[in-house]
Amino acid sequence: MLPIETIQCPYCGEAIDIVIDDSVERQQYVEDCWVCCRPINIEVLVDPDSGTSVSCWSENEAGR
Repeated sequence: MLPIETIQCPYCGEAIDIVIDDSVERQQYVEDCWVCCRPINIEVLVDPDSGTSVSCWSENEAGR
């Protein structure tokens, strides 16, 4: 079963559960908020030793 992480929409603040593909070490993609429909930039880093790290930011913020 794939892990689930909860992020917070940078626009409306809604908590959103995302499914993490932990077979890929580094991922960056855009997913629309299911409440306000605005694009959320998401970056996922998977490290076997330290676990999964998820960052998210709005389209107006600088990339990570």
